[in-house]
Amino acid sequence: MRAPHVTDLRGVDVAVYGIPFDTATTYRTGPRFGPEAIRSASALLRPYHPVHDVDVVEKLSIVDYGDLPVSPGDTQRTYRQIEEALAPIVDAGIFPAAMGGDHSITLAELRVLATKHGPLALVQLDAHADTWDEYFGQRYFHGTTFKRAAEEGLLTPKASLQAGMRGSVYAAGDLEGARELGFTVVTAEELRTLTAEQYGERVRERVGDTPVFLSFDVDFLDPAFAPGTGTPEIAGFSTAEAVAFIRALRGINLVACDVVEVSPSYDGPGQQTALAAANVMWELLALHALAR
Repeated sequence: MRAPHVTDLRGVDVAVYGIPFDTATTYRTGPRFGPEAIRSASALLRPYHPVHDVDVVEKLSIVDYGDLPVSPGDTQRTYRQIEEALAPIVDAGIFPAAMGGDHSITLAELRVLATKHGPLALVQLDAHADTWDEYFGQRYFHGTTFKRAAEEGLLTPKASLQAGMRGSVYAAGDLEGARELGFTVVTAEELRTLTAEQYGERVRERVGDTPVFLSFDVDFLDPAFAPGTGTPEIAGFSTAEAVAFIRALRGINLVACDVVEVSPSYDGPGQQTALAAANVMWELLALHALAR
C-alpha cells in the first residue's frame, strides 16, 4: 500500500505491522517471511475502493509500523514481546492490523486488546477452528489459540463466529470442542449454502455491538488460490468468495484484525497467496474506513 514506515504514532489512525514468527507451526514452516511478502504484494493496491465508495487512504492515516520483535524458538517470550510492543498502539486508540506469522500470534494480540475493549467478539475465516487443547503436549501453538483465548476471558464465545472449517481431523469431537466453548462454527459445507449477505447478517446478529477482532487465515482459501500456507486444505474458497464475505461484514464494530499463515516458500510463481493476503488486508481496512 506504499504506506510510510514510521514509529511516531502521532496523528495515526491505522498501524499495519508484521509479526514474523512461525515457531508454533506444526506442518510447513515459513510464515515468519509472510509480512515481507504481503508488503511486497501490496505495492499494487490503490487507495479508492469502488464497491464501498471510500478512499481508504484519504479517510485513514495509515502507517507501516514495521515488524514487532520476536524470539524464534521461544513462544512465551515472543508473546511478551508482542504484548509490550503492541500496547502503545492500542493505548493510543490506533487501529492495529497485523500481518503474520503463524496463528499463535493472535493470542498475544487479544491479550492487549482485551485490556482496552474487554472480551472481544471473534470473527474468524479459517479452515481450522484452532481450539484444540494441546498438540503433542504443547498448549501454545497455532492450533490452540482460541481455546486459550476463551479460557483467559479474552473473547466472548457467544458473540463469536468461526467459518470455513473443513478437512480431515483426528477425532469426531474436534469441531465440537469449539462449540462446547460457545463459539458458533459454520463449516465450509454450510458456508457454501449461504450468500455473502446471509453470512454477513449471521455475523451481525451474533456479534451485535461487541468490539470485533477479525482473524483471516489464508488457508480459508483453496490451495488453488493460496498454495503458500502452512496447513493447506482442499475444497476451500476462492478469492472472490472471500472478498464477498468480508465486504458483507460492513457495520460490525471492528477494532482490530490480522491476516496470518502466509508461507512464501510454498507460494506459486506469481506469489498469488501474498497477493491474496494483501488484498484481504486492504478489504479489512476499507471496512474500518467505512465506520469512520
